Amino acid sequence: MNQWFLDTPERALLEAYKAAQTIKNIEAEYFGHQKISAESVNYTENVMSYWQGCLNQNLTIIKVRLAEFQLSRSLLNISNSALLEKLKFIDEVVDKYTFRYEPGNYSNSAIISENQKNNNGNNQRPDSLNLVKVQPISQKTGVLPRSIGRTINKIKSDFTPQAEEEFVRNFQISRRRTVTTIKFFLTIIIVPLLTQQLSKQLLINPIVKNIQGENGTQVFLNSQMQEEALSELNLFQKRLKFQNLIHQHPPLSLEAVEESTKEKAIEIAEESRHKSSDAISNIFADLISLFAFAIIIVNSKKEILVVKAFIDELVYGISDSAKAFLIILFTDIFVGFHSPHGWEVLLEGFSEHFGLAANRSVIFMFIATFPVILDTIFKYWIFRYLSRLSPSALATLKEMNE
Repeated sequence: MNQWFLDTPERALLEAYKAAQTIKNIEAEYFGHQKISAESVNYTENVMSYWQGCLNQNLTIIKVRLAEFQLSRSLLNISNSALLEKLKFIDEVVDKYTFRYEPGNYSNSAIISENQKNNNGNNQRPDSLNLVKVQPISQKTGVLPRSIGRTINKIKSDFTPQAEEEFVRNFQISRRRTVTTIKFFLTIIIVPLLTQQLSKQLLINPIVKNIQGENGTQVFLNSQMQEEALSELNLFQKRLKFQNLIHQHPPLSLEAVEESTKEKAIEIAEESRHKSSDAISNIFADLISLFAFAIIIVNSKKEILVVKAFIDELVYGISDSAKAFLIILFTDIFVGFHSPHGWEVLLEGFSEHFGLAANRSVIFMFIATFPVILDTIFKYWIFRYLSRLSPSALATLKEMNE
């Protein structure tokens, strides 16, 4: 074990060196000693995706093993000229695929241009969109206002020979980002819903009905369902008696009234049994759909980054008046004067969905606490961030509230 620990730096560096050699061999054999990129050779999208996966895998190995090498080296404090040669070789290979930029010195178009140089516009995949950096909103104030500087930079970029090409590239990136975002949102909505319905109808409902058929006695899942059934039966009896009194149809005998009441009671019991089994099935079906949703989120990290960039661009791109309008709209819906009625309907529907009795005390306690907490979070966000990111939106918000 002691010898294994002492050999850790050399072993980690050797594995990183082998990964770098693999990248170098792929470049020499398949890309004409050029970097692994769609511009180096004319491969199809699927072939290029395969080589890009090999590149990412080896770059990850290099990154992990170099971190292991640096940590173990700091503990053992070794030095060797052979190690330096291997490190130099690794740096030469990895340096081609390392993006370096200074946020204050590069505009969005420059970063997009560098990104396009390493990815063919026709074969660009959603993961390449993650390299497009959005310029920070908050920057240090210079001698001239930032708006004047941005205007001058825009005019200068419009007169460059590459202006039209840059515009087309920006449009392509924006279009791919929008399509990726729409696909992602449709996926996280449609897939869990289909999973919930299919698992409920094909798997869970038959099992629950089979178990209920074996028991045979359980009709009502809770006392509230029983009270609703009794109220419906009582209303049916009163309606039947009223129709007899006003002679809408021939008078019924006591036996006929009792027979009609019995049929209605059986019908109500069957409906209640169906509601009970449906509520039990909803619990397990929702858990399965939640698991499907979690799988989508875990396997969509790149898409989530693209969606985040799309939302940032969308939010920061709208006017200050629109920002103030949306903030007031959402705050009034969730924490406004009329929001308790919406929360009450939502919680009652949630309870009915899972077959729980709607406890009025619990609902009112939730309404008395949660919207207040939510309102405090909104106000803190407005005070902490909105005043710094968009002072004019904050001023518009105050004017609209007043």
